[in-house]
Amino acid sequence: MAINLDKINSILQNFVTSTNDIQGAALVTPDGLPLSSSLPGKMDEERVSAMSAAMLSLGERIGGELARGTIQQIGVEGDQGYSILLSCGDDAVFLVLAAKEAKQGLMMLEVKRTLSELKKVLMSSNLVAV
Repeated sequence: MAINLDKINSILQNFVTSTNDIQGAALVTPDGLPLSSSLPGKMDEERVSAMSAAMLSLGERIGGELARGTIQQIGVEGDQGYSILLSCGDDAVFLVLAAKEAKQGLMMLEVKRTLSELKKVLMSSNLVAV
């Protein structure tokens, strides 16, 4: 079954436009290929996807070396905001870009709700096993 790209695009767009302090989001493959995105300004989807894969690879390596098990989430905090990378099954990674002012508890509730929606769509297309 084909991936319902329209549904994934809709989920990402809704997440970015309706969640306070969320500046962008993308769904990428672990290999660094873009599946869908709603990114701010002139961010390059290909570059963002490649960097997400690099973050994931490094995070998995750190998790293994430090005996932390399977990585569920990777975060980077900068003076302009947050980048959060979450596992979306074996075949996809969910990237969230948030403002520095974001209330982390509320933001993570919305992130997890959106992640669950994305997993359902991907699972229905047999792309991701949850």
